[in-house]
Amino acid sequence: MRIVSTIYLLILSITAFSQVRYAGKVETGYLSFLSRTITVEPGPNWKGYYLNNSQNGIAINFSNGISLANRRLFSGLGIGYLNFEGIQGFSAYGEVEYIPLKKAFSPLFNLKIGYDHIWNQYPGGTGTLNAEINAGINYNLYKKVGVYLKTGIRLTQQSIFIPAIFGIRF
Repeated sequence: MRIVSTIYLLILSITAFSQVRYAGKVETGYLSFLSRTITVEPGPNWKGYYLNNSQNGIAINFSNGISLANRRLFSGLGIGYLNFEGIQGFSAYGEVEYIPLKKAFSPLFNLKIGYDHIWNQYPGGTGTLNAEINAGINYNLYKKVGVYLKTGIRLTQQSIFIPAIFGIRF
C-alpha cells in the first residue's frame, strides 16, 4: 500500500507542476548511408547484406504522445515508412525529445529506439533494432506548433546512416 501511495503522489506532483497534453509530430527525412556495422564472410546460403548496394533512404514518420514541462519534453510512440532506393519497409519506435529553452529558437535533443523491417532479397525481408540519436534546432511558429531540423546518427539494418530530418510538432 505504501508503494502505491508513493507512486500516486509522484504522478500527482508531476502533473500538478506541468500540464500533461497530447502532442503529435509529423516528420520526413533523408537517410544518407555512412557505413556497415558488420563485415560478413559469405557462406553458401548468404544472399548479401540487408542493404546490398549501400542505399540511401527516405523516412516519413508520425508520432503520438504526451508533452510535459510547457511542451519542452515530448514522449511518444511512432510509426514510419522507409524506402531505401526501392527497398520498402516500416518502422515502429518509442521516442523522447527535449527542448531545453523556452525561447522561439531553441536547440532540441531526440532519442528513438524501435524496430525496422524491410522487404529485401531475403524471404520475408529482415527486421532489426533501430536506434537514432539526434540534435537540432526548433522554432515555435505558434504557441502549440513548432517546426524543427535535426541530424545525428541512425543504426539499422546492419548499417549506419546520417539522417537529415524536417518535422512539425503540434
